[in-house]
Amino acid sequence: MTKEDLLPSLRHALGAAHVLTAPDDTAGYLTDRHGRLHGRALAVVRPADTAQVAAVVRLCRAHRAPIVPQGGNTGLVGGATPDASGHAVLLSLGRLNRIRAVDTDNDTITAEAGVVLARLQEAAREAGRLFPLSLGSEGSCTVGGNLGTNAGGTQVLRYGNTRELALGLEVVTADGEIWDGLRGLRKDNTGYALRDLFIGSEGTLGIITAATLKLYPQPALQLTALLAFPAIGDTIGFLSRARAGFGAALTAFELISDTALGLVARHVPEQAIPLDATQPWYALLELSDSEGEAHARARFEAVVGQAIEDGLVADAAIAASVAQSQSLWRLRDQALGVAQQRDGGNLKHDISVPVSRIPAFLQATATALQAAFPGVRPVAFGHLGDGNLHYNVSHALASTPAALFADEAAIHRLVHDSVHAHGGSISAEHGLGQLKRNELPRYKSAVELDLMRRLKQAFDPLGLLNPGKVLPESQPDASTP
Repeated sequence: MTKEDLLPSLRHALGAAHVLTAPDDTAGYLTDRHGRLHGRALAVVRPADTAQVAAVVRLCRAHRAPIVPQGGNTGLVGGATPDASGHAVLLSLGRLNRIRAVDTDNDTITAEAGVVLARLQEAAREAGRLFPLSLGSEGSCTVGGNLGTNAGGTQVLRYGNTRELALGLEVVTADGEIWDGLRGLRKDNTGYALRDLFIGSEGTLGIITAATLKLYPQPALQLTALLAFPAIGDTIGFLSRARAGFGAALTAFELISDTALGLVARHVPEQAIPLDATQPWYALLELSDSEGEAHARARFEAVVGQAIEDGLVADAAIAASVAQSQSLWRLRDQALGVAQQRDGGNLKHDISVPVSRIPAFLQATATALQAAFPGVRPVAFGHLGDGNLHYNVSHALASTPAALFADEAAIHRLVHDSVHAHGGSISAEHGLGQLKRNELPRYKSAVELDLMRRLKQAFDPLGLLNPGKVLPESQPDASTP
């Protein structure tokens, strides 16, 4: 059977309206979020349910056609973009968009892979519950993509990554079979944790079509504040105090450098910044309190007041209304990205290091960058509470973005080598996709890579699921640091 035979079969299985081949219809699916990666596909298919996903997989397997699953197409490493060959079928999960069940007694919600994260959050709120995963792209990213990349976001400090929020999955395997693992159990010790293999695998081991996820009580109050710190070590010291003083009520602790805040002030003047940019580091803190505003503010003032007396905190601004809280989160979730884009773009690094080693990493990396690429500007911000930084690098003011991008490979290598030297990971929450996969042999052991390849061979022996993603092309080389 030839690939030309596949299109009529797909149209028969899904209906011609959901097998897209015209360039105008497929263009939006074949380019990554930042427009840097462009692929081609035999077709874009839009199945309506899990049975149709399984039918597509069986047809593609019979025709030996690669399959690239895609959710909201908001990824940052090209994990949902096909290659340029035009042989792959891009499988969009957008029509699998149903909330199947909400169980408030068990505190679970079951949703299909194409449900947009913001809609899932709203469904939880309507049931009087909280689904805590929160991302800047939550208005367009989907449940399947969140699970496929093990997304993190701003509340990992309290609730964990997406993996910690998932109890059960429904998955279509590489053979086109359906595994129904949608059990809302918090304890299930009956063998290998298959769920955890599919989460974070970026569609290379199976296609997640639905999930049963944890819900939590809605907090009575969320208190948001922006704090200023004299030094990065002070932010680490205060984080330890905040954990002790606030306990589980501490749900977010987002680090922002003065460089990042300065970009917002310069390029997004409409964004309110309640503190002067006179300190080197800032943190956006959120408490989710179950006992109301008076209790939350009293706790906050006690912990922060003592930290100010001790010199750990230089200044603090507490949101006095929902509108002010939303403005602070816009600063973190939207204005930072817009400011960097208006500044000319930058080289992005989604990395993690142990929290205790963040000061050493920041100092060593900035020093090495200035020695090798004078004038470049590190723009650091991110989820300090779990050690995940977005360590971006902007062009020197006396240079151009084009000059920066000409040094892209060397800058990535320098930053990633520093991450590795400080016991960290070159991908904290965005995944590997196609942009980082060939970096793995430098930072992972031969044993780890061999185990990953053996898993891929066991789950997808024909190599049809999202080829060219996650797994590197080569073995480790002698240049491994």
